[in-house]
Amino acid sequence: MGAVSLPINIVSLTNSNSNFTSLSSTSHYASLSSLQLTPSLTATTTLSLKSVVRVQADSEDYELKQMRDMAAARKRREALIRDGKVKVLTPREAGYAVQLSNKPFLDVRPSNEHNKAWVRGSTWIPIFDVDKRLDAGSIPRKVTNFVMGGWWSGLPTLSYDSQFLAKVEEKFPKDTELIVACQKGLRSLAACELLYNAGYQNLFWVQGGLEAADDEDLIVEGPMPLKFAGIGGVSEFLGWTDQQRAAAAKEGWGYRLVFSARLLGVFLAVDALYLGAQQIGRYIQDIRSH
Repeated sequence: MGAVSLPINIVSLTNSNSNFTSLSSTSHYASLSSLQLTPSLTATTTLSLKSVVRVQADSEDYELKQMRDMAAARKRREALIRDGKVKVLTPREAGYAVQLSNKPFLDVRPSNEHNKAWVRGSTWIPIFDVDKRLDAGSIPRKVTNFVMGGWWSGLPTLSYDSQFLAKVEEKFPKDTELIVACQKGLRSLAACELLYNAGYQNLFWVQGGLEAADDEDLIVEGPMPLKFAGIGGVSEFLGWTDQQRAAAAKEGWGYRLVFSARLLGVFLAVDALYLGAQQIGRYIQDIRSH
């Protein structure tokens, strides 16, 4: 019997690990052993398949490691709260502590959130900030972040500030009763863990973050309400965030009409682009036909 040529969809397997989920379903063969290949093609295919398996295994190991690290970090931070090593404050309680007791308030949010709204008298030292680098290592991360939802949420690529602890230590002694907050409460809890391990023993974490604060809880400065500081992208432009829906419920139809008009404008713009592309296509075809 002559050598059987390898189906095209199996050849593509050597170039893309996304098709590696089920060899039998993509090749219509029970296994590679049912094929009779030429020796050179068999060796090449075997090496390629091993490379795909190794890359996929490395990717899965990295994802599993990330999941384990996240789970371990969550347990450590929950233990800090449970054991009373980091005390919990609501946004309103934090506001009372700042206004009545003049306790220092540490804002660890990135610049894209802090520049929209901040607590009066607070100290801003971000634990993560917007990554402004444009090098071979950062550009792929930024592209991935944008494609995976950054265009919709407006969340930029962030990078850890390795000087965070040094900046805090320069500003606050380790016996300071320090209130730590971020937008949603996650990054600030990570900051509390770092600070506690560095020797800060009087830490107060704002549960739920500044996003959970009502208008009267804190004295706020900046061009936007605190609740809106963490939104952005297309979702903010169209008014499709939870914060904007809650505001629309309070403000009434006038607030909703603004975003309805924006949505209508987007549809009209897309329609105009589609019609324009059709006209250009017909024009190019007419030129080629003549």
